[in-house]
Amino acid sequence: MRRTKPTPGSQLALLATYDYHAFITDREGDTIDIEADHRRHAVCEDTIKDLKYGVGLNHLPSGRFAANAAWMAFNVIAHNLARSSIRIGLGEQAKPMTTKTLRTRLLALPGRITTSARQQILHLPDLWPWQDDFNTMLDRLRTVLLVA
Repeated sequence: MRRTKPTPGSQLALLATYDYHAFITDREGDTIDIEADHRRHAVCEDTIKDLKYGVGLNHLPSGRFAANAAWMAFNVIAHNLARSSIRIGLGEQAKPMTTKTLRTRLLALPGRITTSARQQILHLPDLWPWQDDFNTMLDRLRTVLLVA
């Protein structure tokens, strides 16, 4: 049994002072190690959820197996590229981000591209809340591309 404080904004935050997470297992070993392995498994389930609702694997588009296999392969590749661009661009200390959040915050830019003196310039809004993250990610990804 693990006891945690409820996250802000959850329904339990109004009614309870703690959340209790129980798990039952027949595995031998230290409770802390087994619980840590159980929490690592939850990351796999979050990835499956992100593939279903962030990338679009909740409904496969075709009635043919080969077309659905290709659709799934391309979506998994896109998911892995998004994960690696977050990891490389924002660093390992960055908070976990779903694919949908990545698209909303950093890929669907509220900017304007202009051309001046044969150079393209990206203009971002001054008060855009994710401008620092975008610039950090862009600089780090450019560094990786220049090194390779």
